[in-house]
Amino acid sequence: MEDNQITLVNLERGSDNPAFSSQGEERLHKESDDPCGESKEERGREGKGRFSSYWRKALHPASKAKRFCKAHAKAMQKVVLGLLCIAYLCYFAAACWLNFQRALALVVMTALVVFFMCWSLFQKHCGAKILQLLRPCRKCFQKSWPWLKWMLCVVLLGGLTTWLVLDTSRNPEQLVSFAGLCFLVLFLFACSKHHGAVSWRAVVWGLGLEFLLGLFILRTTPGIQTFQWLGDQIQFFLSYTTAGSSFVFGNTLIEEIFAFQTLPIIVFFSCVMSVLYYLGVMQWLILKISWVLQVSMGTTATETLSVAGNIFVGQTESPLLIRPYLADMTNSEIHAVMTGGFSTIAGSVMGAYISFGIDAASLIAASVMAAPCALAMSKLVYPEVEESKFKGKENIRLSCGEERNILEAASNGAAASVGLVANIAVNLIAFLAALEFINAALRWFGEMVDIEGLSFQVICSYILMPVAFLMGADWADSPLVAELLGIKIFLNEFVAYQQLATYKKNRLSGLEEWDGSRKQWISERAESITTFALCGFANFSSIGIMLGGLTSMVPQRKGDFASLVLRALLTGICVSMLNACLAGLLYVPTEVSDCVTFLSTTNFSSTSYATYTCCKQLFASSMLGENGTLSFTAPWAGVEESVPCLIQCCGHYNHTTC
Repeated sequence: MEDNQITLVNLERGSDNPAFSSQGEERLHKESDDPCGESKEERGREGKGRFSSYWRKALHPASKAKRFCKAHAKAMQKVVLGLLCIAYLCYFAAACWLNFQRALALVVMTALVVFFMCWSLFQKHCGAKILQLLRPCRKCFQKSWPWLKWMLCVVLLGGLTTWLVLDTSRNPEQLVSFAGLCFLVLFLFACSKHHGAVSWRAVVWGLGLEFLLGLFILRTTPGIQTFQWLGDQIQFFLSYTTAGSSFVFGNTLIEEIFAFQTLPIIVFFSCVMSVLYYLGVMQWLILKISWVLQVSMGTTATETLSVAGNIFVGQTESPLLIRPYLADMTNSEIHAVMTGGFSTIAGSVMGAYISFGIDAASLIAASVMAAPCALAMSKLVYPEVEESKFKGKENIRLSCGEERNILEAASNGAAASVGLVANIAVNLIAFLAALEFINAALRWFGEMVDIEGLSFQVICSYILMPVAFLMGADWADSPLVAELLGIKIFLNEFVAYQQLATYKKNRLSGLEEWDGSRKQWISERAESITTFALCGFANFSSIGIMLGGLTSMVPQRKGDFASLVLRALLTGICVSMLNACLAGLLYVPTEVSDCVTFLSTTNFSSTSYATYTCCKQLFASSMLGENGTLSFTAPWAGVEESVPCLIQCCGHYNHTTC
């Protein structure tokens, strides 16, 4: 009886029975008409079943292979990596054996990769043990630190003073740059929001790291050669842009028109940076740099990551790295993020400046040196007075792109640069037109009171001339340097670098230094100082870009951003000037080559800066006696080619001797 009971399960099964539906009745009726008891549909299904069975049998080896690969995926990955390493070792050995000098760059890159891989493995397997062993030493160091830090400060101060005395004895003009550096630091301290809360650890370590970087880059042979090589490689790499732009625009346009010559470089550089982000290379670099800054300066992880990111990307892209944390950051941390954006330039526009003819090594050095200085000066101007949520926090994750493969990353990078290129183009049109209008208006007002040639550049050259001189520029070069500073601050650095490139081209082509009362170029020292001073987005047109970028990420903090942006802009301007002062302090003038040999063998059909320098030396060594005889002092004394070379130099340059 129990088996015949009707339950809910039976009802559900009954409702599923096809015999109780009209369709089921029709199907049963058709089956009764078929003498074999089979319908056409069932025969079709049976045929399909046989086909699928054969197909499964045919694919059985492939499915077994797939299961085997899944089961041994890690082992196979190790085998493939091992084979690739063996292949690379063979290639590396062959390259070194054929021509070691040619393979030197490959050796350096391989050594760096091997070092970081070994360091990563060492940290992973032995890091905790080493820290455990060093714990007693750490405790002892912490106990001794209160008196040890003062002793260290005295030693460092004494070393710096000794170095300054010995180094500046040969070039006293370097002391002017040192005085400018001290003046700017004191000025920023005077502008500090909370004088008593300044973290002097961050300030001293930031300036110290900037000084050490500058010393390595500008003074040591390995540093000079490394950054010169890096600059040359970037120039060589950017030259590949010509292949794409010449195909799209044609050779005539890219050779004659600025927009087709320079702006495609930004597209190419943006594409490459996007690929590097997809591969994780940029994130790795930013994390390593930020770790050094964070450990030494004691800053929080979020602000340090953003400032480190500014070395490679722009003022609106860098905050994207820490976008999830912006809402909870303190005002001091936000100020540091803004200052970092104003103090550096993006890698994409750096490529454009290099294409102008600006020294690539100086641009790279300026961008790298600006990171610790920006963080230090930010903490001097707006010290931390709130409790940060990210103090001592290390597990800050960098946001990555959403691209699914390398081709999508390259495409997105190129597409993203379109807005930047358009922004640069329209800003150049607007600013240059506005500058011409301002100059025309100033000329008109000047003529009303008999002042000829009044312009925006002239006003800037007078107002900012003391600042240019304090950075280390010669007094004769200070008006032109001040003019470029004014253009950078009130317009933008793109226009200023364009003008600096014109001065550099005039110098290298061997033009006369003075054309009447107008100076046609500035010295190499002034060029170097100006390159560092202009390297930053700190101008009034960038305020809107900075506010727009940050507000779109965290709309609820719009009021905080607006209250901090002007202070951050001032700090960013001073950071670039501090970099320029350090460049002036560490600049070593290039020695004149053997001018006797150079002028004796040169072809005077065209001029160069070396020709101008050597002709200037020849003019200085020539003496006209009372009886009209011409004589020469060393190194031209007794040289047969002295008079012919003097005649050739007089053909190009004006001098009293001529």
